[in-house]
Amino acid sequence: MTIPKFSNVPQSFHTELKGRISAYFEQVGKSTTGDTRIFMKAVILMLVFSSIYIHLVFFTPGVLLAISESVLLGGVVAAIGFNVMHDGAHGSFSKYKWINLFAAFSLNILGGNSFMWNMKHNIIHHAFTNVDGIDDDIDIQPWMRMSETQKKYKLHKYQHFYFWFLYSLLYIFWIFVLDYQKYFKSRVGNMPLKRMTITDHLVFWGFKLFHAFLFIGLPIYMVGFTSWLIGFVIFTCVAGFVLSIVFQLAHTVEHTAFPVANVQTGRLEDEWAIHQIKTTANFATNNPVVSWLVGGLNFQIEHHLFPKISHVHYPAISKIIKQACQEYGITYIEYPKVRYAVASHVAFLRQMGRA
Repeated sequence: MTIPKFSNVPQSFHTELKGRISAYFEQVGKSTTGDTRIFMKAVILMLVFSSIYIHLVFFTPGVLLAISESVLLGGVVAAIGFNVMHDGAHGSFSKYKWINLFAAFSLNILGGNSFMWNMKHNIIHHAFTNVDGIDDDIDIQPWMRMSETQKKYKLHKYQHFYFWFLYSLLYIFWIFVLDYQKYFKSRVGNMPLKRMTITDHLVFWGFKLFHAFLFIGLPIYMVGFTSWLIGFVIFTCVAGFVLSIVFQLAHTVEHTAFPVANVQTGRLEDEWAIHQIKTTANFATNNPVVSWLVGGLNFQIEHHLFPKISHVHYPAISKIIKQACQEYGITYIEYPKVRYAVASHVAFLRQMGRA
């Protein structure tokens, strides 16, 4: 398919923002990458994950405790994805490249694939956010309709009721279906996949097998098939729902835009930075607990404008970006609480299902 282009402007808003953000970091004398806070968070999350996994697999807790730990394990896996893998994949976890690669590699251990994620998320989603036909994140067809340009089916009338079920299946489909679709089709949605090296192929298959051993083979051997299946379904559904809802609250709410390129020129209406602001929303940015757990992804506007800056700096730079938006007359979409963002997402799904 034809890849749209962004509008060219003499003095871009992005250039203005980069100047202000650069001046801020020079003034405070800080690196744009992660600091002690993100390293401590990574250690805590990894220790909690390891402790829960070992206790579940090797010490066979009682039913109620096992269920509770499976729920917690799903939340911790999502938190590792938000806080460790995500920053590492964007090269913002550390100033050292090898540490970023190591952090991003956590996705391979947890069943995904860092090569596929880089193509789907870093390259496509961050460039063409909410552009139907390119951004794979809004392609849940035919099960859900996430844009007015997508075909509407009768079942979409009820998508604001059943969305939670599909979101819960994200993680298990990601690791067992979607990665393989991308691999064998050599495409991410409609976009061709970047050529994989021999190392990329070996990492893909090697860590898929390692994940199967770590999360399927070994647990079944230690606790039995039925106990494993119950725990695995609970853990993956919790992780899937948390991962899904956080990313959906950032882009598919009532006030975000879904731009369409001009048919004749092939250009989108706005320059890249303004496109990112119009297609993205923040939520609960004054809640430090939410910010800690979701790796700053509630500051999604800041992340999309400056993905190379670690999430530990988002609260500070958000003030700069918000001020610039006010000066330039650009709407800065933000929901003060998680429940308001969830309500807006549900209302959006209802609208898409009935429009």
